[in-house]
Amino acid sequence: MKPEDRRQAIMDVLMEAGTASVEDLSLRFGVSKMTVHRDLDDLEQAGLLRKVHGGASIQSSPQFESDFRYREKIAAAEKNRIAEYAASLIEPGQSILIDDSSTAGAIAAYVRDIRPLTVITNNLGVIASLSGAPGINVIALGGQYSKKFNGFFGIITEEALRSLRVDIAFLSSSAVEGTAAFHQDQEVVQAKRLMAKSAARKYLMVDHDKFGRSALHFLTGLDAFDAVLTGAEVADEHAAALGEAGIRLVKVDNRKASEKA
Repeated sequence: MKPEDRRQAIMDVLMEAGTASVEDLSLRFGVSKMTVHRDLDDLEQAGLLRKVHGGASIQSSPQFESDFRYREKIAAAEKNRIAEYAASLIEPGQSILIDDSSTAGAIAAYVRDIRPLTVITNNLGVIASLSGAPGINVIALGGQYSKKFNGFFGIITEEALRSLRVDIAFLSSSAVEGTAAFHQDQEVVQAKRLMAKSAARKYLMVDHDKFGRSALHFLTGLDAFDAVLTGAEVADEHAAALGEAGIRLVKVDNRKASEKA
Protein backbone atom coordinates (compact mmCIF):
# COMPACT_ATOMS: atom_id res chain seq x y z
CA MET A 1 0.00 0.00 0.00
CA LYS A 2 1.31 3.43 -0.92
CA PRO A 3 1.96 5.79 2.00
CA GLU A 4 -0.75 8.23 0.86
CA ASP A 5 -3.28 5.39 0.57
CA ARG A 6 -2.34 4.11 4.01
CA ARG A 7 -2.75 7.56 5.54
CA GLN A 8 -6.19 7.88 3.99
CA ALA A 9 -7.03 4.45 5.38
CA ILE A 10 -5.85 5.58 8.81
CA MET A 11 -8.19 8.56 8.56
CA ASP A 12 -11.01 6.21 7.58
CA VAL A 13 -10.38 4.19 10.74
CA LEU A 14 -10.37 7.33 12.88
CA MET A 15 -13.49 8.57 11.15
CA GLU A 16 -15.34 5.46 12.25
CA ALA A 17 -13.87 4.93 15.71
CA GLY A 18 -12.71 8.39 16.80
CA THR A 19 -9.44 7.01 18.18
CA ALA A 20 -6.92 4.31 17.28
CA SER A 21 -3.76 2.94 18.86
CA VAL A 22 -0.40 2.69 17.12
CA GLU A 23 -0.35 -1.03 17.84
CA ASP A 24 -3.76 -1.58 16.24
CA LEU A 25 -2.83 0.44 13.16
CA SER A 26 0.47 -1.41 12.85
CA LEU A 27 -1.30 -4.78 12.87
CA ARG A 28 -4.12 -3.61 10.63
CA PHE A 29 -1.86 -2.32 7.87
CA GLY A 30 1.07 -4.69 8.30
CA VAL A 31 3.69 -2.00 8.88
CA SER A 32 6.05 -1.19 11.73
CA LYS A 33 5.06 1.03 14.63
CA MET A 34 7.72 3.49 13.50
CA THR A 35 6.01 3.76 10.10
CA VAL A 36 2.67 4.37 11.81
CA HIS A 37 4.25 7.10 13.95
CA ARG A 38 5.57 8.80 10.80
CA ASP A 39 2.12 8.61 9.20
CA LEU A 40 0.50 10.07 12.30
CA ASP A 41 3.09 12.85 12.43
CA ASP A 42 2.31 13.82 8.83
CA LEU A 43 -1.44 13.74 9.43
CA GLU A 44 -1.09 15.78 12.60
CA GLN A 45 0.94 18.41 10.75
CA ALA A 46 -1.89 18.58 8.21
CA GLY A 47 -4.30 19.33 11.06
CA LEU A 48 -6.31 16.15 10.57
CA LEU A 49 -5.66 14.37 13.85
CA ARG A 50 -4.09 14.79 17.27
CA LYS A 51 -1.43 12.38 18.50
CA VAL A 52 -2.01 11.08 22.00
CA HIS A 53 -0.05 8.63 24.11
CA GLY A 54 0.04 5.36 22.19
CA GLY A 55 -2.14 6.46 19.31
CA ALA A 56 -4.21 9.25 17.79
CA SER A 57 -7.63 10.86 17.99
CA ILE A 58 -9.69 13.03 15.70
CA GLN A 59 -8.63 16.66 15.43
CA SER A 60 -11.69 18.82 14.90
CA SER A 61 -11.13 21.30 12.09
CA PRO A 62 -13.21 22.84 9.27
CA GLN A 63 -11.47 20.58 6.77
CA PHE A 64 -12.17 17.46 8.77
CA GLU A 65 -15.69 18.46 9.80
CA SER A 66 -16.69 18.59 6.14
CA ASP A 67 -16.48 14.82 5.85
CA PHE A 68 -19.99 13.33 5.79
CA ARG A 69 -18.99 10.41 8.04
CA TYR A 70 -18.03 12.85 10.77
CA ARG A 71 -21.08 15.05 10.24
CA GLU A 72 -23.50 12.14 10.54
CA LYS A 73 -22.26 11.39 14.06
CA ILE A 74 -22.23 14.91 15.47
CA ALA A 75 -25.39 16.14 17.26
CA ALA A 76 -27.33 13.26 15.70
CA ALA A 77 -30.24 13.41 18.17
CA GLU A 78 -30.66 17.15 17.69
CA LYS A 79 -30.48 16.84 13.91
CA ASN A 80 -33.19 14.17 13.98
CA ARG A 81 -35.47 16.42 16.05
CA ILE A 82 -34.96 19.25 13.59
CA ALA A 83 -35.57 16.93 10.66
CA GLU A 84 -38.78 15.54 12.15
CA TYR A 85 -40.10 19.07 12.60
CA ALA A 86 -39.03 20.01 9.08
CA ALA A 87 -40.95 17.03 7.69
CA SER A 88 -44.09 18.34 9.40
CA LEU A 89 -43.92 21.37 7.09
CA ILE A 90 -44.32 19.17 4.00
CA GLU A 91 -47.70 18.34 2.47
CA PRO A 92 -48.59 15.46 0.14
CA GLY A 93 -48.19 16.34 -3.51
CA GLN A 94 -45.36 18.80 -2.97
CA SER A 95 -41.84 18.79 -4.37
CA ILE A 96 -38.88 19.31 -2.06
CA LEU A 97 -35.14 19.82 -2.41
CA ILE A 98 -32.73 18.28 0.10
CA ASP A 99 -29.06 19.28 0.04
CA ASP A 100 -25.98 17.19 0.81
CA SER A 101 -25.97 17.97 4.52
CA SER A 102 -26.47 15.41 7.28
CA THR A 103 -29.04 17.68 8.94
CA ALA A 104 -31.28 18.10 5.90
CA GLY A 105 -30.58 14.52 4.87
CA ALA A 106 -32.11 13.29 8.12
CA ILE A 107 -35.52 14.32 6.73
CA ALA A 108 -35.53 11.18 4.59
CA ALA A 109 -36.46 9.08 7.61
CA TYR A 110 -39.62 11.12 8.21
CA VAL A 111 -41.18 11.59 4.76
CA ARG A 112 -42.09 8.03 3.82
CA ASP A 113 -45.71 8.53 4.87
CA ILE A 114 -46.07 11.87 3.08
CA ARG A 115 -47.38 10.61 -0.23
CA PRO A 116 -47.28 11.43 -3.05
CA LEU A 117 -44.04 13.38 -2.78
CA THR A 118 -41.25 14.37 -5.14
CA VAL A 119 -37.80 14.50 -3.55
CA ILE A 120 -34.99 16.14 -5.50
CA THR A 121 -31.50 15.82 -4.05
CA ASN A 122 -27.77 15.61 -4.66
CA ASN A 123 -27.38 13.65 -1.42
CA LEU A 124 -26.45 10.05 -2.19
CA GLY A 125 -27.58 8.90 1.24
CA VAL A 126 -31.07 10.30 0.65
CA ILE A 127 -31.19 8.79 -2.84
CA ALA A 128 -30.31 5.36 -1.44
CA SER A 129 -32.75 5.70 1.47
CA LEU A 130 -35.81 6.73 -0.55
CA SER A 131 -35.28 4.96 -3.85
CA GLY A 132 -38.10 2.48 -4.27
CA ALA A 133 -40.17 3.93 -1.42
CA PRO A 134 -43.89 3.73 -2.34
CA GLY A 135 -45.34 7.05 -3.44
CA ILE A 136 -41.97 8.83 -3.35
CA ASN A 137 -40.65 10.11 -6.68
CA VAL A 138 -36.90 10.55 -6.31
CA ILE A 139 -35.06 12.82 -8.75
CA ALA A 140 -31.30 12.45 -8.37
CA LEU A 141 -29.20 15.47 -9.28
CA GLY A 142 -26.26 14.12 -11.23
CA GLY A 143 -22.81 15.61 -11.42
CA GLN A 144 -19.34 14.97 -10.08
CA TYR A 145 -19.49 12.64 -7.09
CA SER A 146 -17.68 13.86 -3.98
CA LYS A 147 -16.64 11.15 -1.53
CA LYS A 148 -16.02 13.82 1.06
CA PHE A 149 -19.64 15.01 0.99
CA ASN A 150 -21.27 11.82 -0.33
CA GLY A 151 -23.06 13.98 -2.87
CA PHE A 152 -22.97 15.38 -6.38
CA PHE A 153 -21.69 18.79 -7.44
CA GLY A 154 -20.39 20.73 -10.41
CA ILE A 155 -21.67 22.00 -13.73
CA ILE A 156 -24.14 19.17 -14.38
CA THR A 157 -25.69 19.59 -10.92
CA GLU A 158 -25.91 23.35 -11.32
CA GLU A 159 -27.51 23.20 -14.77
CA ALA A 160 -30.16 20.81 -13.47
CA LEU A 161 -30.95 23.11 -10.55
CA ARG A 162 -31.36 26.12 -12.83
CA SER A 163 -34.16 24.30 -14.67
CA LEU A 164 -36.12 23.32 -11.54
CA ARG A 165 -38.82 25.01 -9.46
CA VAL A 166 -39.86 23.32 -6.23
CA ASP A 167 -42.14 24.00 -3.28
CA ILE A 168 -39.60 23.75 -0.46
CA ALA A 169 -35.82 23.57 -0.13
CA PHE A 170 -34.19 22.23 3.02
CA LEU A 171 -30.59 23.39 3.35
CA SER A 172 -27.87 23.53 5.95
CA SER A 173 -24.56 25.31 6.43
CA SER A 174 -21.42 24.69 8.44
CA ALA A 175 -21.51 28.02 10.26
CA VAL A 176 -23.83 30.87 11.20
CA GLU A 177 -22.27 34.18 12.19
CA GLY A 178 -24.44 37.20 12.85
CA THR A 179 -27.23 37.13 10.28
CA ALA A 180 -25.38 35.16 7.61
CA ALA A 181 -24.68 31.53 6.79
CA PHE A 182 -21.23 30.34 5.73
CA HIS A 183 -19.67 27.19 4.34
CA GLN A 184 -16.01 26.21 4.13
CA ASP A 185 -16.12 24.48 0.74
CA GLN A 186 -16.52 26.43 -2.48
CA GLU A 187 -17.88 23.51 -4.50
CA VAL A 188 -20.86 23.20 -2.17
CA VAL A 189 -21.79 26.87 -1.95
CA GLN A 190 -22.96 27.32 -5.54
CA ALA A 191 -25.21 24.25 -5.39
CA LYS A 192 -26.83 25.46 -2.17
CA ARG A 193 -27.38 28.95 -3.57
CA LEU A 194 -29.07 27.53 -6.66
CA MET A 195 -31.24 25.27 -4.51
CA ALA A 196 -32.44 28.30 -2.58
CA LYS A 197 -33.23 30.16 -5.80
CA SER A 198 -35.21 27.18 -7.10
CA ALA A 199 -37.61 27.03 -4.15
CA ALA A 200 -40.76 28.94 -3.25
CA ARG A 201 -40.00 28.36 0.43
CA LYS A 202 -36.65 27.55 2.01
CA TYR A 203 -35.52 26.56 5.46
CA LEU A 204 -32.04 26.57 6.96
CA MET A 205 -31.50 23.61 9.27
CA VAL A 206 -28.55 23.92 11.66
CA ASP A 207 -27.72 22.39 15.02
CA HIS A 208 -27.03 24.80 17.86
CA ASP A 209 -23.26 24.36 17.68
CA LYS A 210 -23.13 26.06 14.27
CA PHE A 211 -24.01 29.47 15.73
CA GLY A 212 -21.25 31.92 16.53
CA ARG A 213 -18.93 30.29 14.02
CA SER A 214 -17.63 31.36 10.64
CA ALA A 215 -16.29 29.59 7.58
CA LEU A 216 -14.42 30.61 4.46
CA HIS A 217 -17.27 31.29 2.02
CA PHE A 218 -20.37 33.45 2.50
CA LEU A 219 -23.42 31.40 1.55
CA THR A 220 -26.34 33.78 2.00
CA GLY A 221 -28.04 36.06 4.49
CA LEU A 222 -30.44 34.40 6.91
CA ASP A 223 -33.21 36.70 5.68
CA ALA A 224 -33.24 34.61 2.49
CA PHE A 225 -34.93 31.80 4.46
CA ASP A 226 -38.52 31.52 5.61
CA ALA A 227 -37.14 30.29 8.91
CA VAL A 228 -34.01 28.97 10.58
CA LEU A 229 -34.65 25.63 12.29
CA THR A 230 -32.41 24.62 15.17
CA GLY A 231 -32.39 22.74 18.45
CA ALA A 232 -33.65 24.16 21.73
CA GLU A 233 -30.03 24.03 22.90
CA VAL A 234 -29.20 27.20 20.95
CA ALA A 235 -27.73 29.88 23.19
CA ASP A 236 -30.12 32.64 24.27
CA GLU A 237 -27.73 35.30 23.00
CA HIS A 238 -27.85 33.91 19.47
CA ALA A 239 -31.63 33.52 19.55
CA ALA A 240 -32.06 37.07 20.83
CA ALA A 241 -29.74 38.53 18.19
CA LEU A 242 -31.65 36.85 15.38
CA GLY A 243 -34.96 37.97 16.85
CA GLU A 244 -33.77 41.57 16.97
CA ALA A 245 -32.71 41.27 13.31
CA GLY A 246 -36.18 40.05 12.32
CA ILE A 247 -35.02 36.52 11.51
CA ARG A 248 -37.61 33.83 12.24
CA LEU A 249 -35.95 31.21 14.43
CA VAL A 250 -37.69 27.94 15.31
CA LYS A 251 -36.21 26.07 18.28
CA VAL A 252 -37.12 22.39 18.40
CA ASP A 253 -36.99 20.28 21.55
CA ASN A 254 -38.29 16.79 22.27
CA ARG A 255 -41.85 17.93 22.73
CA LYS A 256 -42.56 20.94 20.56
CA ALA A 257 -41.18 23.80 18.53
CA SER A 258 -41.03 27.37 19.79
CA GLU A 259 -40.31 30.49 17.83
CA LYS A 260 -38.23 33.59 18.33
CA ALA A 261 -39.10 36.16 15.69
